[in-house]
Amino acid sequence: MTKDSHSPQYESSTKTTSTVQSPNSPANISPLDQTHFLTQTPSIPSSRRPSVQHDDSPSSPLIGTNGLPIKTGDSDPPQADGRDSDSDLDIDEAMPLNRPGLYRPTDGHSTQQLLPKDERGRPRDSDSNGSIRPAFHARRSTFRSRSPDYDAGAATRKKYMYAGCFLVLSLISFVIQTETAVYIQHELKWNKAYCMLYLTHGSWSLLWPVQLLILRIQKRNISWESFWRRHVFLLKTTAQMVKSRELHLTGKASHESPIPYMLRTTAFVTTALTIAGGSWYVAVDLTSPSDLTAIYNCSAFFAYAFSIPLLHDKLRPDKIFSVAIAIVGVLIVAYGDSAPTKHGGKSGGSVGGNPDPVDVDAKSRTLGNLVIGVGSVLYGLYEVLYKKFACPPEGTSPGRGMIFANTFGSLIGCFTLSVLWIPIPLLHWTGLETFALPRGEAAWMLLISVLANATFSGSFLVLISLTSPVLSSVASLLTIFLVAIVDWLLTGKALSAAAITGGLLIIVAFVLLSWSTYREMEEERRRELAEEVDESDIETIDDRED
Repeated sequence: MTKDSHSPQYESSTKTTSTVQSPNSPANISPLDQTHFLTQTPSIPSSRRPSVQHDDSPSSPLIGTNGLPIKTGDSDPPQADGRDSDSDLDIDEAMPLNRPGLYRPTDGHSTQQLLPKDERGRPRDSDSNGSIRPAFHARRSTFRSRSPDYDAGAATRKKYMYAGCFLVLSLISFVIQTETAVYIQHELKWNKAYCMLYLTHGSWSLLWPVQLLILRIQKRNISWESFWRRHVFLLKTTAQMVKSRELHLTGKASHESPIPYMLRTTAFVTTALTIAGGSWYVAVDLTSPSDLTAIYNCSAFFAYAFSIPLLHDKLRPDKIFSVAIAIVGVLIVAYGDSAPTKHGGKSGGSVGGNPDPVDVDAKSRTLGNLVIGVGSVLYGLYEVLYKKFACPPEGTSPGRGMIFANTFGSLIGCFTLSVLWIPIPLLHWTGLETFALPRGEAAWMLLISVLANATFSGSFLVLISLTSPVLSSVASLLTIFLVAIVDWLLTGKALSAAAITGGLLIIVAFVLLSWSTYREMEEERRRELAEEVDESDIETIDDRED
């Protein structure tokens, strides 16, 4: 219903507002001139007027409240929140567009009152039908009390979906690496321990370029400049989150360069990894395959032991029980079969599968067990150090964590290629390992083995970033049973009772540990969301009191 402009109520309203309105405001001019007033562009002095080049495109530029055009598209600033939508493969979601300009109606009705003064608003305790309902703040608290459970469950399930995909990829690539490494060392007789370690870890440098190519194919509809700027911004902000251990960057953290921190972290994490991987190659000729497999895979226990003081993990009985079952399964596979167990190392190489096994004496076996024991401890420490110092904080979206994990893997590969070549000439001059690149079939098989290890390592880093070092270590034990199954399919050699029993125990341990980790992640996520809701409620109450 429209009020007559000459009614007393209208006149009193005009008198009330005339004290705060300018003489040229729409309320103080005739209705006939309102349209002309609203459609006029604010006058800007020629000295301050921006030079805008007009084109003949059908779409007009957006006009802001200051009368100037707004830039949109690739030049818009991004946001530095680690909790962006989980499709971080869509990198443009981390860089939202500016809001569109304010739309000003030009039909002359923008200043007319829609309702009489006594009918404005709505009673806070009744709806449009007159029924009583709770106030808004009460309904808000009721609604939010359900959101932490829903959000926590959805986020945890999505993270586990990502982790499940990379788990399958890591298991397949590890089996390929093991089979090719056994063939290279025992059939083709190319056994250069440090050279294989150097090439294997150096191949990790390919993780980021391959990832960038996949992301570019997915986002091929945007310009390369925009794609590259957004990708660099995502990596930079994630590295700042890793350095500050903050999900929401503060002003100081967002202005500090993360490059020095990432270089130091790459150096000492790669050093721990290289020593742990090198121990495998040193011990493989000193001890028996069974001892090597059993001791090396105890890294799952050490990963849990280091997680308690470094990652502040709780000492949970279900986790201890799961890790113990997994280690018992490994021991049954390693010592319960008469033939040496075929198993691959996480840094390349393999053990077992030799048709002519060499017996080792007791002294050499003891030394080899000590070496691989140190390697097992260091490998568990490497996994925990990577989780603590090179992974984004909890609450980061899975896509962002995946992208940064592969990027850090490339940093490890680049550090290996640029620094760890130094021992190669020293080993050659001392005669400990004569440098010689593989040729022919050995070169092709080594290429397959190295690329398979790079795929496994990248997936393993993503798995640690999304879950935990303990779960990732126990998951890698599944490869022992998978390699036995592949040998059965390729050679027709039936699985032994020890292989079946030990493999089933490892599977049971992995399932139990997965469920325990899932519940722990969901509880942690629910607690964080509940704390955020409580803080927002407190801020709302403070605002109302002010």
